[in-house]
Amino acid sequence: MLEQQKGFSEAIPDKKGNLPTRYLGNSGQWYARYRYSRPRAFSFGLTIEKDPGEQLVWQPSSRRYGADYISFHAQLQNRGKWRNIILGDYQLQIGQGLIVSAGFVLGKSAETVQTVRRPMLGARPYTSLTEYGYFRGATATYALCPTLDLTLWGAHNRRDANSATDSTGTRIATSLQTSGLHRTLSELDDRGSLLETNFGAHLLYHTRRQLQLGLTVLNTTYDTFFRKRDQAYNQYEFTGQHNLVIGIHGGYVWRNWNLFGEVARSNGSETNSGGVGAVVGALVSLTKKLDLALVGRHYDRNFHSFYSNGFSEGTRTINESGTYIGLKYTVYRKLTLGGFVDYVNFPWLKYLVDKPSRGFDYLLQARYTPNRQTAFYAVYHEEHKQKNLTIGKVKDVVGTTRRSFALNADYKLTRSLSLRSRAQWGAFAYAGQTPSRGFALVQDATFDYRRLSLSGRVALFGTDDYDSRQYVYERDVLYAFSFPAYFNQGIRHYLLMQYSPSRHLAIWVRWARTDLTNQATVGSDLDQITAPHKTEVKVQTRWKF
Repeated sequence: MLEQQKGFSEAIPDKKGNLPTRYLGNSGQWYARYRYSRPRAFSFGLTIEKDPGEQLVWQPSSRRYGADYISFHAQLQNRGKWRNIILGDYQLQIGQGLIVSAGFVLGKSAETVQTVRRPMLGARPYTSLTEYGYFRGATATYALCPTLDLTLWGAHNRRDANSATDSTGTRIATSLQTSGLHRTLSELDDRGSLLETNFGAHLLYHTRRQLQLGLTVLNTTYDTFFRKRDQAYNQYEFTGQHNLVIGIHGGYVWRNWNLFGEVARSNGSETNSGGVGAVVGALVSLTKKLDLALVGRHYDRNFHSFYSNGFSEGTRTINESGTYIGLKYTVYRKLTLGGFVDYVNFPWLKYLVDKPSRGFDYLLQARYTPNRQTAFYAVYHEEHKQKNLTIGKVKDVVGTTRRSFALNADYKLTRSLSLRSRAQWGAFAYAGQTPSRGFALVQDATFDYRRLSLSGRVALFGTDDYDSRQYVYERDVLYAFSFPAYFNQGIRHYLLMQYSPSRHLAIWVRWARTDLTNQATVGSDLDQITAPHKTEVKVQTRWKF
């Protein structure tokens, strides 16, 4: 970050001599990764990272070994009946993700049919910079016979957690922190403060293509009593030190039908556990031109599964029931139409929703590809939910409506130059209130010449406030994912260069800048910049040998 953020400025004592909070480390972000692998045989890897504001400290007494984040894995595959062995950091994708689910999933999107079913990936090494959601320990998959596999895993993870003292003076954990940031003294206090132990097993019966049946068990134990804040919406959240989740899953392919499902039950150490989670679905080609997806799910308000990422409207598989219907119709080879509708019910309170609620959303999209060099698509999405609204001193739960519309064109001017133009608009409104509106106009260009690739963007955006923010995917350096929210009023532009001087070496350089026209500052709290612009520079090099 080229501009100075408040957290990196000089800490000037107040009148009482107290120093304000500041980041302990410098503003640079450092990341290094090494991996040696052969597909379907072995993989060894090491990943280290220091976020902006974090320190490089060697302090074994507090589990700090230089960089703030260190990840390692060693994997062997296909050694006789041992299908997979991993030591270090790993993730698992089993069934439909109600107990363990690994990696990024799209869920509801413009791909209205294929993305609703979770693939069966098993255990995979973890190499991401995201500092939560993985196991640290060992896992192994053994073929008991050609059609029966057994996977066992165990893990010790130190989780970042806020803590407090209850009425008896006992220390308890009150929430988990998932940012992975340890820049201030308070963030360092939370770092690795909760020890989590996991033991799990998965037994899978499978034929070549048609049938899969599996049984999954995951036992999680905390070394500290866990209880969330005393709020009404937390009444059915997990409380205690022990949680056991048991589930069965299955999949069956019959002709043009692909059936899948999973059901699981949690059983914690406290009386508020014991909920059930279930998801069932089908993908079917009704005709050569028409594909259909059906998904039903139900997650009790006391269903607790810490590593789940099943199909859902919320970010967790809890307190939700819903029905999804998706269609995709190929009018002819160059034109496809698609859409979905999803009805959802939340039987208990949620954060910022003080009573049971319900809602629905639907999406319509069309894609036209006249030739290999040109593609057009349009997407309309409308979402209806309920949310708290306070007017004066009166607070009520009212309906909200969010609408978005996007037009996109991809086209090649020459063999080396391709362009993408995008216009999108959105609005958000509480029932009976003036809507918040926003838009973004985006022009991308990519130029490829031999070993050099240049891509850039200029985006003009304007929103009334954060409620009407616009999300637009951006290209980034290798392994980085950029999907920022455009809000306020201004211009966003970036330039990304990739150069490969040899088949072994690749270099990425990215420059990005946001200029706001209606604000004197950018960001808030310790991330605030006392200027109406923000500039970022990234440099990355990869050597393959």
